[in-house]
Amino acid sequence: MKRLTFSNDDSMPILGLGTWKSKPGEVYKAIREAIKIGFRHIDCAAVYVNEKEIGEALKDAFIERDVSRSDLWITSKLWNSSHKPAQVKPALQKTLADLQLSYLDLYLMHWPVAYKEGIGFAQKTEEFLTQEEAPVSETWKALEDCKQLGLARHIGVSNFNIAKLQEIQDIATMLPEMNQIELHPFLPQQKLVTYCHNHKIHLTAYSPFGSLDRQNKKDDEPRLFENEAVLKISETHNCAPAQILIAFAIARGIAVIPKSVSPIRLKQNFEAANIDLSPEELGTLLSQPNFRFIDGTFFTFEGSPYSLSDLWEEA
Repeated sequence: MKRLTFSNDDSMPILGLGTWKSKPGEVYKAIREAIKIGFRHIDCAAVYVNEKEIGEALKDAFIERDVSRSDLWITSKLWNSSHKPAQVKPALQKTLADLQLSYLDLYLMHWPVAYKEGIGFAQKTEEFLTQEEAPVSETWKALEDCKQLGLARHIGVSNFNIAKLQEIQDIATMLPEMNQIELHPFLPQQKLVTYCHNHKIHLTAYSPFGSLDRQNKKDDEPRLFENEAVLKISETHNCAPAQILIAFAIARGIAVIPKSVSPIRLKQNFEAANIDLSPEELGTLLSQPNFRFIDGTFFTFEGSPYSLSDLWEEA
């Protein structure tokens, strides 16, 4: 298994298990099975509302000696309603309590968007905090404090464009070590990838399959599993299209966190780490039509203080 190495020589398995949309009653079994298969990198978030069940799975895996804590890389994320500096440490401590851990390997600011305290998903203007009321730079300083306390060994961001990364880098004592973004052949994000690699910021690809089970999916969306190039390359390697989509990120030196609760698909996803794409195959996948599945419009409706330019690079 390839690994991404951080400046202090800690290393993260390049393939992890995503837990977004893993339902109650399913995520426990998925975590236990994934660990037995060989997964050592698990990606979580407070807003997924399943960290307590994940914590039970981790506790039982440790008790039954399936794995030790030091063998695992656990990531979680700070939700938008906890961006005020005084809220960051308590939010992280809540995640640690739910996961039944004493530290995280990586803690990310989930979005460069802030809500008022207690808001799950903002539905109206008054539920937001503006960028002036909750600058990402102030939230970042609180994340640095959490790292200093040993609550998180590494800190980073998710869904940050170059401008937002620079906003943090301008004030940071500890630079962002990770940016988690949507990434797949329809959204290769080459400009952002190049920037992050040049600034020694690792990347993690979420929704590598196109997030087929998300809400508000459009009927006319392109499908990665039906893409001619993906299908042809999967036939060449005698593997599933999903495995090619995982291999696409790994071939670019980018971590990837496919979600599944099916034992068969978990094993298939894990085996995708052994697929080596040729430069020609990678080039073909990089040249597909552009499409973003998680478009961010749930943050930018009329009356919101945020716009899509606060989130994404220009195409």
